[in-house]
Amino acid sequence: MTPYSAQAHHLTVEPLQRRLYEVIPEAWGVYQRLTLAVPSRLGLYVPDLAVVPERALRGADDTLVPAGKAHLVVEVTSTATADNDRIHKARGYAEAGIPLYLLIDAVAPGGPTVTLYGEPGRGVYRLLSAGKFGSHLVVPQPFDLTLDTSEFPER
Repeated sequence: MTPYSAQAHHLTVEPLQRRLYEVIPEAWGVYQRLTLAVPSRLGLYVPDLAVVPERALRGADDTLVPAGKAHLVVEVTSTATADNDRIHKARGYAEAGIPLYLLIDAVAPGGPTVTLYGEPGRGVYRLLSAGKFGSHLVVPQPFDLTLDTSEFPER
């Protein structure tokens, strides 16, 4: 696990987690630091947030969840995790078939950005939406959620 800024991390994911709970089905959960297995990469990934049906946590293995069970994963970059979040995790999540990947990148070279990826295929995502902090970003069905990214703290 890579170190992160606890303050910036929690000030970002907590309000997002609350917003997600407003729009997800009751049988789903929003989990911080849930271990997801990505078999194609022979590894375990631990996203900052993962939206997963609760029944996926009741599988045969009580230590991890198959990544493909997640409907959305969220990563919040730091200087220590930026390359991993932007490149390696994006590819692993796409290979696992996770429908949506939200990258909250406070340390992006051009300034803090939020990027939503979707429609995974052949180990890559299609860019669905991107904007600077302060913009509004729509997370499509099954979430149908508009995020005000001005709530995200800049580092």
